[in-house]
Amino acid sequence: MIVACSNDYLGLADDPAVRAAARGTGAGGSRLISGDRPVHRALEAAVSDWLGRPTLVFASGWHANLAVFSTVCTAGQVVASDALNHASIIDGLRLSRARRTVVPHAAPDAIPADADLVVVEGLYSMDGDVPALQDYPRSPWLAVDEAHAVGCLGPDGRGVAAAQGVQPDVLIGTFGKAFGAAGGFVSGSQELIDLLVNAGRTFIFSTAPPEPVMAMALAGFRGATAAHRERLAANAAHLRRGLIDLGWAPLGVAHIVPVVVGDGAVALADRLLRGGVFAPAIRWPTVARGQERIRFTVSAAHTPAQLDRVCEAMGPRRD
Repeated sequence: MIVACSNDYLGLADDPAVRAAARGTGAGGSRLISGDRPVHRALEAAVSDWLGRPTLVFASGWHANLAVFSTVCTAGQVVASDALNHASIIDGLRLSRARRTVVPHAAPDAIPADADLVVVEGLYSMDGDVPALQDYPRSPWLAVDEAHAVGCLGPDGRGVAAAQGVQPDVLIGTFGKAFGAAGGFVSGSQELIDLLVNAGRTFIFSTAPPEPVMAMALAGFRGATAAHRERLAANAAHLRRGLIDLGWAPLGVAHIVPVVVGDGAVALADRLLRGGVFAPAIRWPTVARGQERIRFTVSAAHTPAQLDRVCEAMGPRRD
């Protein structure tokens, strides 16, 4: 069975160095009490050096987004949030009690003039597209969730913002995708990090991530190479070409390759499964009704032959 729906983009989740790194114990408490360990600080230091700004590690990307938006945003502020932003961003903004203005997807001209913060993603997980971050206004703060891009896109894998020469005020990432482990992080100014340490509720009141997971994240981070990214890009292009040759119209530009099929998505997913390809249908409420799709996610660990089998299982498009 070919798994064609995993977020293990660089194929590091089963890397021998990442598996061997899983040593240590559970943290036993929040980092502000007894749970802070050297591996947490080593991981933060490594990511800080990589991005050139202070970084704080969280138990997950969800925890990171809840902390950022429920802490930075306050009642009365105006936040412009892209219509396709992840649920964790939406929930964080709801907790903040700020006034959330939902703007059309990837439409910088729609940002209201009174916005205090603009929130977008670097690579959208269901459409596989990237917004033109350089076109967004910079008078409000800019927060970019790079969960699906860090490790994969941009110079040295630093994400879409870095690729476009944009430094967001807040950058959110994860270790659970390209780096093959689990956990999330936030990078920004030292003032932002200090605020999250002292007021971010999901940081203060959560048991720190266990040492084995953080050690795996550090090994995955260190093991992500340009060669991994080159294989990922080549594999994504290979799958896209194969699907287009069959008459399909995949969305996006990178390693997330969605194919919108509407009501037939479940039946197509079943056909793929019978053909040895695991890629479940994505349905409402994850996507809008009528936009049901098969979302392929490519890995550097896939072989061209496996991607050809995915295309064979899809078969020619029949309208």
